[in-house]
Amino acid sequence: MGNLCCCVQVDQSTVAIREQFGKFDSVLEPGCHCLPWIFGKRVVGHLTLRLQQLDVRCETKTKDNVFVTVVASIQYRPLAGKESDAYYKLTNTRSQIQAYVFDVIRASVPKLNLDDAFVQKNDIAQAVEDELEKAMSAYGFEIVQTLIVDIEPDAHVKQAMNEINAAARMRVAANEKAEAEKIVQIKRAEGEAEAKYLSGLGIARQRQAIVYGLRDSVLGFSVNVPGTTAKDVMDMVLITQYFDTMKEVGASSKSSAVFIPHGPGAVRDIATQIRDGLLQGQSASDN
Repeated sequence: MGNLCCCVQVDQSTVAIREQFGKFDSVLEPGCHCLPWIFGKRVVGHLTLRLQQLDVRCETKTKDNVFVTVVASIQYRPLAGKESDAYYKLTNTRSQIQAYVFDVIRASVPKLNLDDAFVQKNDIAQAVEDELEKAMSAYGFEIVQTLIVDIEPDAHVKQAMNEINAAARMRVAANEKAEAEKIVQIKRAEGEAEAKYLSGLGIARQRQAIVYGLRDSVLGFSVNVPGTTAKDVMDMVLITQYFDTMKEVGASSKSSAVFIPHGPGAVRDIATQIRDGLLQGQSASDN
């Protein structure tokens, strides 16, 4: 209807391409324009000036023979003053851009190992942008930004990489656990050694106190009771300790029945055995 009335409307962020008798005439800016069709003028198409984005998925191979899918996002728009070139020079803009992206990615990624491809994805994006900027400017398009948004290895490669990472973490965890157990065992051994050392000191001091007490008892008894010898006093002390031991054995509720010969002669034999044992122990310690 607008063309019949010789008027045409161009929306914001859009330009219209006007021809006269099939030849390019001018670019119509946003707004309302008079279009005298009687003189052969007509609008043949519109071109958006908005920023457009093209996502390209490109499958290629890395230097270490791993197939990956590289996803690149290309942001582009027509150049100001070159709208006619952008409209007329390319039949399919998106296919043209995609071809350049394929060419650059498949020339760049095979030079890198898989790990390097992840690290240097900005370098890949810059190489794509430089190539596109140089090629597409001749066709009236500006490359605003190129992004490598994803690098997807094969599913089996992903699984292998995850397993390698998990194994490395498990190895570190096992080393840390073993180190912790080692420290616990060392501390436990040090504690047991210290406990045994202190226990030995306690036993030694106990025996020393017993010896000193027996010595004082023998000396005091010999002085206060004329005619007694040290042997008589030791026999009496040993017999006293013997009866104390028997009392403790009988008082214990968990003790089993113990049958031993008992009588004056038996007590004397026990005293002799204890005294002989002490003398043998002293002789062995002197040697």
